[in-house]
Amino acid sequence: MLIGCAPGQQAPPQRPPVTVTVASPVKKKIVEWDAYTGRLEPIEFVEVRARVSGYLQSIHFDEGQMVNEGDLLFVIDPRPFQAELDSAKAAMSQAQSQLQQARASMGEAKAQRLQADAQVQLADARVKRARTLMQRSATSAEELDQREAEYLQAKADTEAARAGIESAQAMIETANAAIESAQAGIDTAELNLSYCRISSPVTGRISREYVTEGNLISGGTGSPTLLTTITSVDPIYCTFDANEQQVLKYIRLAKSGQRESSRVAKNPVFVGLVDEEGFPHTGHMDFVDNRFDVDTASMRARCILSNDDQVLLPGMFARVRIPGSAAYEAVLIPDSAIGTDQASQYVYIVNNSVIERRAVKVGPIVDGLRVVREGLVGDESLVIEGLLQARPEMEVKTVEGTVEVIEDGLPDDYQTVPKEQWLAPEGSAQSDTAVVHPPATGDFS
Repeated sequence: MLIGCAPGQQAPPQRPPVTVTVASPVKKKIVEWDAYTGRLEPIEFVEVRARVSGYLQSIHFDEGQMVNEGDLLFVIDPRPFQAELDSAKAAMSQAQSQLQQARASMGEAKAQRLQADAQVQLADARVKRARTLMQRSATSAEELDQREAEYLQAKADTEAARAGIESAQAMIETANAAIESAQAGIDTAELNLSYCRISSPVTGRISREYVTEGNLISGGTGSPTLLTTITSVDPIYCTFDANEQQVLKYIRLAKSGQRESSRVAKNPVFVGLVDEEGFPHTGHMDFVDNRFDVDTASMRARCILSNDDQVLLPGMFARVRIPGSAAYEAVLIPDSAIGTDQASQYVYIVNNSVIERRAVKVGPIVDGLRVVREGLVGDESLVIEGLLQARPEMEVKTVEGTVEVIEDGLPDDYQTVPKEQWLAPEGSAQSDTAVVHPPATGDFS
């Protein structure tokens, strides 16, 4: 049987061209802000402990409230320490009285010494006169013996006076030592008495009462009783860790002059909490550790943030962004316009209604779009919808679309924070004469 086409039968109609949506990539100045997860930490955390033992007499703060440096927090019963101070002052009075007596004895001994010296001179003169008279037979031997005995007695009185002076000097030294000991006792007693009033060492938010009134608490350096804790509030630290790959990237950037090291400059930092959109909290880098942690293969860094509204609390997690590049003109496209083929990535470009496949190398997401490092210049007609229906060298019909930029709240450029805007813990000061030398091996942030 022969089968053929009937005269006048038409071939099946051609499929219409696939419709794809195209748009030009976004070209704009950007900064690649690297993302980290950090933990908020107080700049100052103080455990308030007793320095002396005793009964807790009174508490002078409201739990969970702000306290200022120097505010009275606790009072320990001061009566035993006041008694010790009174006893030390009494010992001081006694020692001072002993000193006065010793000085009086010294004066008396010196007077006796002068009198004894005069008697020695008089007795010596009488002996000499008696010997002269004896040679002339004008006096008796008994008279000479009497004068010599008087001379020896005067010499003995002189030695006794000298011993009295030495004894009085010893009494003075003993009294002075007693005064020093009494003064040390007074100083110790006054210090212990002052420790009965426990004041806040820092300004910050205080915790609860760990011990209630009337309890016996222990002080000293052994195991002093913990009474409460205080954390500073503003400013506040945020710590985070970077792995070796990130650190090496920053070192290369610093060496090439594209981005300053945070050991030299205060690079800006933006932070957001888990329930916040964007990154409303600003600060700057404050510290970079000097080595990697061998257990985590990461390096610890820290930024400091202003917290005048007291929203940031110690222990919170934070989304941290630090500059990972210098500002530059970038080409941005949506992730939906990127195809993946094994280990490569590509996009479709429409030239004269024909699909062209273009290999690309991409970077991070900025403002909701993917950075294209290689493969596009920004004036192409990029397929942003219909990627799965399109094939290379396929003729297509195009519909114009737009690439939407979703601002992430981060700036498109940045400058290092000037010195007059540096944040510093309360009570600390930045030296105007400090000289900062760049590290020899670079720095990750």
